[in-house]
Amino acid sequence: MIAALRQRAALNALIRAFFAERDVLEVETPILSAAGNTEPNIDSFQTRFSGHVDAGTAQRWLRTSPEYPLKRLLAAGVGDCYELGRVFRNGEAGGRHNPEFTMLEWYRVGWDHHRLIGETAALVQAALGLVQRTACLQVIDYRSLYHQHVGVDPFEASLAQLQAPLAQVRIDADGLTRDDWLDLLMTHCIQPHFDDDCMTVVHDWPASQAALARVRPGTPPLAERFELYLGAVELANGYHELNDAAEQRARFERDHATRRHRGDVLPPLDEALLAALPALPACAGVAVGVDRLLMAMNRTPRIADVLAIAFARA
Repeated sequence: MIAALRQRAALNALIRAFFAERDVLEVETPILSAAGNTEPNIDSFQTRFSGHVDAGTAQRWLRTSPEYPLKRLLAAGVGDCYELGRVFRNGEAGGRHNPEFTMLEWYRVGWDHHRLIGETAALVQAALGLVQRTACLQVIDYRSLYHQHVGVDPFEASLAQLQAPLAQVRIDADGLTRDDWLDLLMTHCIQPHFDDDCMTVVHDWPASQAALARVRPGTPPLAERFELYLGAVELANGYHELNDAAEQRARFERDHATRRHRGDVLPPLDEALLAALPALPACAGVAVGVDRLLMAMNRTPRIADVLAIAFARA
């Protein structure tokens, strides 16, 4: 455990030095918010403030990432910035998940997602240096990745064609969408074959999986986002950031519709973010799971191996 603590401290120091050298400002944003994450597959922790009503909304949500307040700072003119801190996701506990974990998120003004891929890979390469490792880099678009590994076109294939490579996997198909089947192909048929000593970056995702990324018009339209994997471990998710408030509101409302259909909690929309988006400069941002990075650096599948105290013992 002591060795893990020292390694985490060394990684935190490396991250801060990496961004200081690049003149990217470290900031801190609230952990508790009046708004929650509407993403249907992420469950937020909730709590209540017991003080005077003048302090604001009593119902509060623990952040699942610092994305929304960081974008408000960008809209206010802070420039290139990053945050290294704790985030929280309810229900995510197990060998590879801890309900509270460390996320690094940063934004580069005037960049797109392709330019940010290089800096993200450079950071991971620097982190690997702490354990005397290096990794090659493969950058591939989403469509080519699926062609290469499972022989299907993720944009044109029928649902039956997407399901066929998963025939030997026990799956409860009830209620699964096309995007769910694409995700299952990624996790069961593609990721496990990624080279352990290679960073694989996948870009240009389906527009239906854009989240907070811009969508590039075309046939098909493509989400300007990327994911970076080290071996089979997903480490980073980056976007060419959307700054269209009307489109972002529509996406949040679609999230709510999905949650309502499932009978899930409906977190309040982040109206402060939506109000700030028209002033958000053209930029790209990326989030890196620091615990996942430590796991990949050490080739361990157990998040408990890189934590001081895991959730079950907290």
